Amino acid sequence: MTKSPDLHSHSTASDGTLTPDALMQRAFASGVRVIALTDHDTTEGLAEARATADVLGLRLIPGVEISVTWGGRTVHIVGLNVDPENLALQTGLSRLLAYRGWRAEEIGRRLAKKGIEGAYEGAKAFSNGRLIGRTHFARFLVAKSHALDLRDVFNRYLVNGKPGHVSGEWATLEEATGWITGAGGQAVIAHPARYKLTRTRLLKLLGEFRECGGVGLEVVSGSHSRDEVFNFGCLARDQRMLASAGSDYHGPENPWIDLGRLPALPPACTPIWHDWPELDEEPSPRRAAVG
Repeated sequence: MTKSPDLHSHSTASDGTLTPDALMQRAFASGVRVIALTDHDTTEGLAEARATADVLGLRLIPGVEISVTWGGRTVHIVGLNVDPENLALQTGLSRLLAYRGWRAEEIGRRLAKKGIEGAYEGAKAFSNGRLIGRTHFARFLVAKSHALDLRDVFNRYLVNGKPGHVSGEWATLEEATGWITGAGGQAVIAHPARYKLTRTRLLKLLGEFRECGGVGLEVVSGSHSRDEVFNFGCLARDQRMLASAGSDYHGPENPWIDLGRLPALPPACTPIWHDWPELDEEPSPRRAAVG
């Protein structure tokens, strides 16, 4: 394992279970010194994360994970080093958040038709009133004994063909990469193994992504096997893309995915952080702990 940057994590601003403050403290305790907060379709948690990161001496990479509809499926594009004040980025994210709000209500309505009452309110409680995602519905359904665990919930209720499934109507690939690059960031395709694309379809996605201004591929992910890390490392090299690494950490409830517990990038890869000047200096904390 390596303590290289962890460039994919989530807080309670989206579907993580740790507040941005607690996430930064856990990263510091885990030995991570460079971390990106990449909540789904929102940058709301960045200010709180920044305050704690500055105290601890962490390098916080401001990020976001944007939901995209491509080829009839949902893919995720991570933006790194974005300016959270950028107007075009925030306008785009506002549109996605509005859709997320409608989708959450619709999931609740569809589950109610199947005899599961109060799902929307329950999911909202798990989200602390912030962005409501499918994971919040999953946590509610597990708590109410409608399923054994989160995986069981998705398989029984929330995937295509199941009672609570609502097809995504997200940003286009061009929009997402445009928002990210327009905000001064670098666009990265997140956890590519999860899309289960044929090689032909994957190469098509990468080609269109690069044409839109995308530069990175998440080679190391908390959901990638050793073989997948190697294969995507070779793909990033062959396609002349920068390689990113991130745990996709959502909280301590998933102990097999933790901050900083990442294998090294394959040696043939060019890390996306290879020319980040802020990594040249060792950060120093203002004080040892947060009160």
